[in-house]
Order: sequence, then C-alpha cells, then structure tokens
Amino acid sequence: MTRRRRECARCERRFTTYERVEEILPLVVKKDGRRETYDRLKVIVGLKKACEKRPISITTIEETADRIERVLQSRGEKEIPSAMIGEEVMRQLYDLDKVAYVRFASVYRSFQDLDAFMRELKDLIDERNGAEKKRVRQRPGRRPAPVAAPKSR
Repeated sequence: MTRRRRECARCERRFTTYERVEEILPLVVKKDGRRETYDRLKVIVGLKKACEKRPISITTIEETADRIERVLQSRGEKEIPSAMIGEEVMRQLYDLDKVAYVRFASVYRSFQDLDAFMRELKDLIDERNGAEKKRVRQRPGRRPAPVAAPKSR
C-alpha cells in the first residue's frame, strides 16, 4: 500500500490518499449459485463486527483481510465458493482472537441450538488446556547449580 500526501488545487487543503495494487480476485459463488465479484469491504465489515470491543486495531483487521485475499489468490481459481471465504475468515480469527472467532462462528455457522454452540466452545477450551499442558511439559526444569570440581593439590 502506498500512502501519499496531496493538496487540493482549488482550496489548497492537504489530505492523505492510500493506493493499493488492484489484483484480480476470483468471482464468489454464493450458496444460491449467484456469482458476484469479491468485495474486500464485506470481509472487513465482518471482521470489524467480530472484533468489536476487542483490543484489535483497524490496522490488524486490514492486515488480516490482506492475508485472506492472498490465500484466495494463491488458489489460482477463477471462482471460489463463499463458504471458502467464510472458513478462511474463521481460520484467521481463530489465530487472532478466540472471542472474535466465536462471535464470527456463531453467526457464520448459525448454530441451531445451544448444544452446538457449547460444543464449539468446549473444543476451544480443550485445545487451550492441551496447549497449556504441552507448554508446561516443554518448560525446562530448574537445573541445580553446577558444583565446582574439587581443587587438586
């Protein structure tokens, strides 16, 4: 992204513009079969809603949207299902913030009942607990201080 400071020729007011390379993104195939162009703004709006009242900056949200676009472009396909975008958003949110992930997943997956939602939360808790146990096991134990060798006479 390129940031430029500009000045209006008429009023001489200064302002900043941001330029990004426009890359060709695949068409999005909706659940009902319609096709529409990829809309970065839709991804950012979804990320913002999920991250609302969380300690996540707009810069981080935009970087996350960039990563999602790179993943979609790397597939090299002309058309991608909208579900693939949703799953990638969830993967990125999972790594970014678990609360935002659960918020997005609850809307995206439209849990039909509390049990399905609770299973998702339980999986997150189990994974977190497993990671904590793994970290505890990987921590090096406290080693005793080295004993100086007796001096030879």
